[in-house]
Amino acid sequence: MALMDFIKKQFIDIIQWTEDGDGTLAWRFPMRDMEIQNGGSLTVRESQMAIFVNEGKIADVFGPGTYKLTTQTLPVLTYLKNWDKLFESPFKSDVYFFSTRQQIDQKWGTPQPITIRDKDFGAVRIRAFGNYAFRVTDPKLFHTEISGTREEYMVSELDGQLRGLVLQNISNAIAASGIPFLDLASNQIEFAKALRSQLDPEMAKLGLKLENMTVQSVSLPEELQKILDQKIGMGMVGNDMGKFMQYQTAQAIPKFAEGGGGGGGIAGDAMGLGAGVALGQVLAQNLQAGLQGNPQAAAQAAAAQAAATLNPNDIIATLEKLGDLKAKGILTAEEFDAKKAELLKKLS
Repeated sequence: MALMDFIKKQFIDIIQWTEDGDGTLAWRFPMRDMEIQNGGSLTVRESQMAIFVNEGKIADVFGPGTYKLTTQTLPVLTYLKNWDKLFESPFKSDVYFFSTRQQIDQKWGTPQPITIRDKDFGAVRIRAFGNYAFRVTDPKLFHTEISGTREEYMVSELDGQLRGLVLQNISNAIAASGIPFLDLASNQIEFAKALRSQLDPEMAKLGLKLENMTVQSVSLPEELQKILDQKIGMGMVGNDMGKFMQYQTAQAIPKFAEGGGGGGGIAGDAMGLGAGVALGQVLAQNLQAGLQGNPQAAAQAAAAQAAATLNPNDIIATLEKLGDLKAKGILTAEEFDAKKAELLKKLS
């Protein structure tokens, strides 16, 4: 190989990066066995930034534009200056490019329900799904914290870390917002805002900016969704125990009809509704009292019939059901204590 051909191979005239596909966040310009020629150019396009690393340290950060690389701007260390070292330069310079465009439609979700505190329901387990978009805004920080000296760093390699950040901050976001679960579920934009405000500083620590956050779905596990549907169906009943018993009875009537009067099915349906009542006479007396406009009498009739027909095992099962209703906020502590005392008398 001629000497001039060898020397020609050692110089780089133009340093640039044209992205050849989606998903690349950082790319190192191939500098192996080559040096930057004095007067060479660095081209950084819109949606890109670049950093120059000399002797292992970041020397400069370049935004979009074209830069002439001279001895005044960069150290030029060619093989021609190092004959005594067998053409091996004691210094190494590298240029890294970073994509600063938005990385859109990044998915996040809760693989398992997560537990949050809610002022209406106490502890609630929810599922949520959505997407987000981000971009690199601080290439120096991103280089030192994430991508490092690798030849290429892809969005897919960061995906797991960012999903983890979202999941880690969901509970904190809801707590900080003070928004009840029902409002979050009905107003997903507010949920997204609360989550984004929590995530912004965490993303900045990585040299990233969260550009957009969406919440596409918020849901409860099936068992809690049934309780929520029941509470919504009661409408304005609130904590009125008499009206609650009327509502439970009305819900039980279709199940009673479907069961064809079978004793085992009726008892199971009644227990499943959380009232713990033996359906039979309770349905008749409770419904009659409700139709007469006396919900208090309906509640008393239901309690009396339940106490009269339950055996010890039924009483214990009823207490457990009532305890669940109390934990979910459907029964107040006073209502639970009163019913508990009444049922425990039947065990003595």
